[in-house]
Amino acid sequence: MRIATWNVNSIRTRVGRVTDWLQRADIDVLAMQEIKCKPEQFPREAFEAIGYELVVHGLNQWNGVAFASRIPAEEIEIGFSGQPEFGKEPHQEARAIGASFDGVRVWSLYVPHGRSLDDPHYAYKLEWLDRLAQNVAEWQEHLPDQPLALVGDFNIAPFDTDVWDLAEFVGGTHVSAPERQAFEAFEQLGLVDVVRPLVPQGYTYWDYQQLRFPKNEGMRIDFVLGNEPFAQRVTGASIERDERKGESPSDHVPVVVTLD
Repeated sequence: MRIATWNVNSIRTRVGRVTDWLQRADIDVLAMQEIKCKPEQFPREAFEAIGYELVVHGLNQWNGVAFASRIPAEEIEIGFSGQPEFGKEPHQEARAIGASFDGVRVWSLYVPHGRSLDDPHYAYKLEWLDRLAQNVAEWQEHLPDQPLALVGDFNIAPFDTDVWDLAEFVGGTHVSAPERQAFEAFEQLGLVDVVRPLVPQGYTYWDYQQLRFPKNEGMRIDFVLGNEPFAQRVTGASIERDERKGESPSDHVPVVVTLD
C-alpha cells in the first residue's frame, strides 16, 4: 500500500497536477490538506475517472481536508473529539478527517498556522495539538495493535535543520519551543516520524515569494507520524520534490510511504 500526504493549496486550481501525479506515483491513498472548497465544489469527476473514491471535509474557501483512495474508506470521522473552535463566531474548522483503509487508520491533518506568537491563532494552534494528542493517547490505549498514522501539514519544523536558516525564524512560529514540545508529545505517545530515517534531509514546503524554491530556502513541515504497528510495515519513503516544479505548483510537495 502506498500512502501519501499533500497540502495541495486549492484542489480546484491543481486538480490536473494531482490526478496526473496519483497515476504516475501509483498511490493507493492520498491525504490532502488545504483543498479550499466545499464537498459539492470538489472536482470529483477527475478523480473518479481514474478510479479513486473521495471523502471530503470542507466548509468554505479556507482549510479543508480530504482523502482520494483506490481502497474503500471505512470508519470515517469528521474532526476529532474535543477539536477546538476558532473565529469571531467560533466554529470547528475543516482541519481533520480520519478513515481506515484495509485496517490502516489514517488521519489527514491541517494543523493551524499560528500566525505570530502573540496572536490568538497561536494559542489555538497549541490547544488544537494538545487535544489531538489526548485523542491519540486514547486511540493507542484502546486499539494498540491497529496501524495508525497522523499525516499532513503540521506547520511545525521540529529541528533546526528543518528550516533553511534558523535566524530567519527567531521570534516566530513553527520553531518556537511550545510548538516543538507539542510535536514531541506525539513521540512520547508512541508515534515516530517514519519518513526521516529513510529520507534524512529534504524540505516539503517552499514559499512562492523571493525565489525560495530555486534557492532551496524551504521548510520540512509535512509529516507521516506512525505508531509501532504502522512503522513496522514501512518499507520505503520519499519526498516528491519535483512536484514543486512546473506550472502552477502547490507550495508543498507530496510525502509518500510504502507499506508492506
